[in-house]
Amino acid sequence: MKQTRDIRIFFQYVIPSVLSFALSGVYAIVDGFFIGNSIGDLGLSAVNIAYPIVAVIQALGTGIGMGGAIYYSIYRAEKKEEQAKGFIAGALWVLIISSVFLTISVLILNGTLLGLLGASGRLLALGKEYIAVIALGAFMQVVGTGLVPFIRNHGGSFYAMVSMIAGFVTNIILDYLFVWILEQGVSGAAWATVIGQGVTMLIALVFLLRKKQFTLNIPFSKFGKVSASIFKIGIAPFGLTMSPNISLIIINRFSVVYGGERAVATYACIAYAICIVYLILQGVGDGSQPLLSQHYGEKNFDKLKNTRTLAYGSALFLSAIGCIIMFLTKESLGVLFGASREVNTEIAKIMPVFLVSVPFVAVLRITTASFYATEKSMFSYVLTFIEPLFMLVLMLILPPLFGGQIMIWWSTVLARILSALLAVILKDHVDKKMS
Repeated sequence: MKQTRDIRIFFQYVIPSVLSFALSGVYAIVDGFFIGNSIGDLGLSAVNIAYPIVAVIQALGTGIGMGGAIYYSIYRAEKKEEQAKGFIAGALWVLIISSVFLTISVLILNGTLLGLLGASGRLLALGKEYIAVIALGAFMQVVGTGLVPFIRNHGGSFYAMVSMIAGFVTNIILDYLFVWILEQGVSGAAWATVIGQGVTMLIALVFLLRKKQFTLNIPFSKFGKVSASIFKIGIAPFGLTMSPNISLIIINRFSVVYGGERAVATYACIAYAICIVYLILQGVGDGSQPLLSQHYGEKNFDKLKNTRTLAYGSALFLSAIGCIIMFLTKESLGVLFGASREVNTEIAKIMPVFLVSVPFVAVLRITTASFYATEKSMFSYVLTFIEPLFMLVLMLILPPLFGGQIMIWWSTVLARILSALLAVILKDHVDKKMS
């Protein structure tokens, strides 16, 4: 009976989190759908090359919010309400300061950053147009994504999902209006994204105010220590959110050399689809995080391991479902984004290669989430950033030796498999110390 109750509680946290993360992935797909069908391969490639900058903004909010929310949950489990509230105030101030810094930095360095990401000529011009608007709305994106983990850790997983749905629906409506009706192109899509995130932020603020959890009151003497703790934990969820986009940067840079604009457009479509699956898997990890942190704060390691096992099983099940759907729809994925016939043919050929790595990503995501939920910061850092490192090394070695662009794709898969194997080794090491 008790075990059934624990399973029910697990899914009460995880299901809304999974749906929320899936919607955050669909945000990018919506922009790609409207822009691809309005401008074509060029617009699709421009948004794809610029997207890592958007991802940094959103990942920063996620990392700061998660870093604060984890300590909030641990201190509440230890019945230390004052310290828990301090992490809400500290995280809010860090979110505000970071968003202002990001807005100024991105506006100043817009062209330089896009150039480093491989944009030039027409791609650079469209990318700058898109990112300028995104930078102006950084405050709403950073604060909006940063508040969601606090809602989830206060038992409001369903409400967090509602806030994401409201932002998503707003984004779709405004994309249709700005991009198709008013023909505002990539800047219209950017405004739709920013306003959608603003809706999410406002709804999240309402929740915290209603629950009397919203506060900016923290002594200056404590702010430094609280901020350092937030960043210590937040680096891992920030990196985990960014990992597919760091990979995207690496893949785009090498693809430009070996496969040209067609290869970039091909991976843009694949990345849009597969990123949703990766975010769903992160949704399982972050949805189980409040329970993992609570059991860790209570020193109940048996419950912690049982929750983690449920997370592994759920993630592997969802990865299998995702693989089946993507395999069955691989012939029409490019059509969805208005890609050319040549790009669509290439997508159908390459998609099965990427599906090989999806179950391994499930293991990696859950293990990493369990580490940062339980203050195993160093291990979470290693797993977060080892995948792009493996990828970079493999892409420097394999394509020149064994076949150019095809080995760019296989280097991505092999890097994710190696990262998952390392995750299992580190998990076993931690479990032995807890036994």
